[in-house]
Amino acid sequence: MYFTPEEKVIGTDNFHTAVGSTRRDFLIGSVAAGTAAGATYFGYSKLDGNPVKVGFIGTGDEGSILLNEHPPEYMDIVAIADLRPTNRKRAFDGDGNDVRQGLVRKLGPDCKKTIKVYNDHKALLQDPDIEAVVIAVPLNQHAPVAIDALNAGKHVLCEKLMAHNISQCKEMIKVAEENNKLLAVGHQRHYSVMYDNANYIVQQGLLGDIKFIRAQWHRNNSFPGRDSWQNKINPIDRAELEGRVSEFGYDDMEHLVNWRLYNKTGGGLMAELGSHQLDACSIFLGKVHPIAVQGYGGRNFYGVKGVGSLDKQQDQREIDDHVYVTFEFPGPNYKEDQNDKVIVTYSSINTNRFEPYGESVFGSRGTMYINMEQEALLFKEASPTTGGGGTEQRLYVLNGSDGQPVLDASESLAPSANAAVAAAATQKVSRGYTEEMEHFCYCIRNNIFAPPSEGGLKCNGTVAMADAIMALTANLAMKYQKRIVFKDEWFDPKNPATPEKDPEIIG
Repeated sequence: MYFTPEEKVIGTDNFHTAVGSTRRDFLIGSVAAGTAAGATYFGYSKLDGNPVKVGFIGTGDEGSILLNEHPPEYMDIVAIADLRPTNRKRAFDGDGNDVRQGLVRKLGPDCKKTIKVYNDHKALLQDPDIEAVVIAVPLNQHAPVAIDALNAGKHVLCEKLMAHNISQCKEMIKVAEENNKLLAVGHQRHYSVMYDNANYIVQQGLLGDIKFIRAQWHRNNSFPGRDSWQNKINPIDRAELEGRVSEFGYDDMEHLVNWRLYNKTGGGLMAELGSHQLDACSIFLGKVHPIAVQGYGGRNFYGVKGVGSLDKQQDQREIDDHVYVTFEFPGPNYKEDQNDKVIVTYSSINTNRFEPYGESVFGSRGTMYINMEQEALLFKEASPTTGGGGTEQRLYVLNGSDGQPVLDASESLAPSANAAVAAAATQKVSRGYTEEMEHFCYCIRNNIFAPPSEGGLKCNGTVAMADAIMALTANLAMKYQKRIVFKDEWFDPKNPATPEKDPEIIG
């Protein structure tokens, strides 16, 4: 969704004004901007004692981001492990990108002497100094590596998607409980201050009756060399690993390096991208479980011979490059009236990035747009009698006739009087990576195994499994070209039923 520069300023200011009017119990600057507020905002404190000693398993694309965002006050990185020597080198030296700047730039050159380096996770897990691990390996290895770590007595923070299938998710939860270890999953929007404030606006009813949420993640990989998921195999990696990758769960080097492209190792666009945004949408809807899903997925670009591939022959990837899915969620009165539904649509494409990624929440009294995890815009729905709304009017919040907050619009286009909020808005917005790692370490040090509502991990195994169920069931709906109704037993960690084994789906 694109706005004029003036509309973006107004929409952003409207969001900050609404937050400042409804969340007087927090500091306005950090709350509105979404800057890294961590302990102050989410209610945990600085560690009492030494930082948690952590090993990182997987230092590729996502692992390098987590290394860059890790909080040294909470987390002491004592070891890293990766199968690929080029990834181990990148962990320290970075790749020239600020989001993957490398440990040397973050911690100083001495870290190369103090941080131990392993060439596989099993060697790292034998290290008695390590209390917890952060796992950022290819999806098909999330569960095997996490289970190994839990059985080795380590707490686990695993990157999303939680696992390659739901049976593995349930096994991870079971093993964590058996070993009395924490299991967190990296859906970082649970620790984004901006998303938390956006959700607060939704829960206060300022948007009115929500019936539709639209989410998308659009990229353009049609230009030669643009596809970051398709990489040539580095000769250094090949020399060290050729003939050995089967030991670690891969058919060949291609499946290790370009794992996102194959069904055996990855989960496609829904797992890698859509799971983030379905998680955000479900947060706005109170983390209720969806009713049903249907959709279309296809290799509409890479499946065409001579298009999009490295060698100009038909691309061998198995995952879809265009997906379009529709979820039905229950509205607040669904139990009494099954017409009360909220529709969530999601699209991910590889041939156009006019709208990169974000979520648009459409309510009967207002619209909120979250853009690329960095800005939130709020607009009032125009009144049928007096107008007073749209993308060009500033908003304020007042008490409605029932005492609840409602939006109203000002005729003035003058800047908001909330100067502190406006100033905070210019700061870099935290995406939540740092906060999720802080809280993970805080829960370890304080032995907190409580549910999210009582101060425990915000995205524990059960919460993350629900996100995996949404993403992977969407894949099944596209594969079998049918509307799939979600079943309660899939979401029960102790029930063996899963969508991938359901005879009503697979026949």
